[in-house]
Formats: sequence, structure tokens, C-alpha cells
Amino acid sequence: MKVVLDAKDLSKVYGSKGNVYTALRGISLQIKEGEFVGIMGPSGAGKSTLLNIISTIDKPTSGSITINGENILKFNEEKLSLFRRENLGFIFQDFNLLDTLTVKENILLPLALAKINPKKIEKKVSEVTNTLGISDILNKYPYEISGGQKQRTAAARAIINEPKLILADEPTGALDSKSSTELLQTLSELNERNKATIMMVTHDAFAASYCKRILFIKDGMLFTELIKGESRKEFFDKIIDVLAVLGGDNNDLI
Repeated sequence: MKVVLDAKDLSKVYGSKGNVYTALRGISLQIKEGEFVGIMGPSGAGKSTLLNIISTIDKPTSGSITINGENILKFNEEKLSLFRRENLGFIFQDFNLLDTLTVKENILLPLALAKINPKKIEKKVSEVTNTLGISDILNKYPYEISGGQKQRTAAARAIINEPKLILADEPTGALDSKSSTELLQTLSELNERNKATIMMVTHDAFAASYCKRILFIKDGMLFTELIKGESRKEFFDKIIDVLAVLGGDNNDLI
């Protein structure tokens, strides 16, 4: 399988001289096309830092990152912005929808920015909203819909340009249990049916049990990994066991 993400020896140090904090300590990881990978660990382990660096929001102190064959650390800001728009999809805990735009306008925004043909945009919007079950709310505004609908809208926006890598940051954090399950099932279906490549940072063992592989981080370093080879319930139990060893619990926040 093609390697979508290849990160090598990532380190991140904040501060200087007597006030130094090391968030990442030489982390290396690969994510291949079609994988659904979870990132877990106790509070302060470095999960957010790792996600920010891979998502191009931040830069590592040292190390290299290749996404879809491109060394993103060599890009200037303009090229990085274009690369981000064309290759990455983002799903955030707080949705990040624009309240002044309808659901449909929020979803098609990445394609509009890329100046895609309007007919193609209509076709893509129809496809992704049917897939996510939100085609009946396209003309509503974010304040008129539920949390679960907002997150599915955000997911539609993230996948509409068929990104090489979808990055999900605590996507179920602001949802009730029913909406969380629906979103996780949707991500799992996108991964299975569309071969979408997903990296999800989460503190929630239930959410992580939908992944195919989980990397656990402790003190800025990779601690261990689990590969799903059994039922989701058995995988969930193994996740809980590793979290107990890590010293974090299922209520830990990033």
C-alpha cells in the first residue's frame, strides 16, 4: 500500500534557556493509504503537538514530514496553504462552521476556493451529503441544526475534495453518545467504502475502538501500538488496558 504520511524523528521544543519544554521526543510514524489510525495518550503526552505539526499548523524543531510524497517542511506559506487545501481534510471538536453560511455553503467552501466548476461542485455536494445523511438540511444555518448534524456537515466539508489524509481532532468531544456513535460509524464507512485515510486524535477509548490501529504516546514518545484483529468490543478492552498502564484514564483530555 502507498504511504500517505511518513514522519521521521519529530521533535518539538518550546521555550529557551532555563525555561524549556520538550513536547515531542523523536517520534516516527507511517500511515498507509486506507488506514484508520488513532492517536492516544495521557494528558500532556504530545498528541495535540503531533497533530498540529502533521496538519501544518506548527513546525517541528527537528525531523521530517512527507505527505503524499511531498516534503511539506520545504514549502513556503503560499505553497503550504495550497497543499493543505488540496490534500488535507480537517474535522475539529468545535465544528468550525461559518454561521453566516448555510450547511451547503459551508460544505462546498473548499471547492469554491479552488474555483472548481459549479456543476462539479453541485455533483460533489450531492454525493457527500447523501453519504452522510444530511441532504435534507442543506439550506439551514449551523445554529438551526443539532450537534450531530453540525459534525456531519464538518465531515462533509472535510471529505468533499477527496483529501489524501483526513485529520480528526477529538471529533466526538462535543457530541452526545448517539451523535458520537453515528459519526464514528460514518468515519468507519468512509474508511471501508471510500478507502479514506484517517488519523484521529482522541482520549476516548470508545471512539478509538473504531480505528484499525492505535498509536499510544507517553512523554512525547511512542509507547506502544495496537492493531485491530478482533471484534470492536475486544479491541476496546485492550485499549482500556493500555490506557491503565499509561497512567491515563478514559476521561483524560488532551
